[in-house]
Amino acid sequence: MKIDILTLFPEFFESPLSCGLMGKAMEKGILKVSAIDIRKFSPDGYVDDKPFGGGSGMVLKVQPIYEAVKSVLTDESEVIVLTPRGERLNQKIVKELSAKKHLILVCGRYEGIDERVNVLFKTRQISVGDFVLSGGEAAAFVLTEAVSRLLPGFVGNPESVNDESFNEDGVAEYPQYTRPKQFMGHNVPDVLLSGNHRKIAEYRNAQKRKVKL
Repeated sequence: MKIDILTLFPEFFESPLSCGLMGKAMEKGILKVSAIDIRKFSPDGYVDDKPFGGGSGMVLKVQPIYEAVKSVLTDESEVIVLTPRGERLNQKIVKELSAKKHLILVCGRYEGIDERVNVLFKTRQISVGDFVLSGGEAAAFVLTEAVSRLLPGFVGNPESVNDESFNEDGVAEYPQYTRPKQFMGHNVPDVLLSGNHRKIAEYRNAQKRKVKL
């Protein structure tokens, strides 16, 4: 999969893209992620302006974003804008996006982006939650990591992806324990030490937690 992230701060992604499984996936060629500087597509270096109709803050201009998207756009691309106005990201959407060959993620800033970007590219607008960030960079990385984990070969043990939170709608995974068996007066549940796989499965299923979506 290829993911192009359009941003005013490409340096934001340097460290997280090199860490852990994400870095290994990049090395193996399972995933290719590029952070593209929107400023490079502005002829005068300006990427924002005052909003028509008045109001506080600034709005990212349509021209630099349009040119940045066009520079990487293909027939297989899905253009996504990270915005509080978007649909709430969940595991169902993550699975849908993991089947795509190319994602273009547009990171908003300030008061947002000129709406004509969404019209011109028929974008999919996505939010990572009902809260406000300084920009879309953190949200873009959240989406990138969530999608990347579902790519073949990204996780060493595929079963760890199949048996985890939100594979069932609105259900979070059961609690986990490891050594030591006892710590500060708190013991591992006896059933997990029993060796009875049927009872362990029943216990874990009972411990799954419904999450309000």
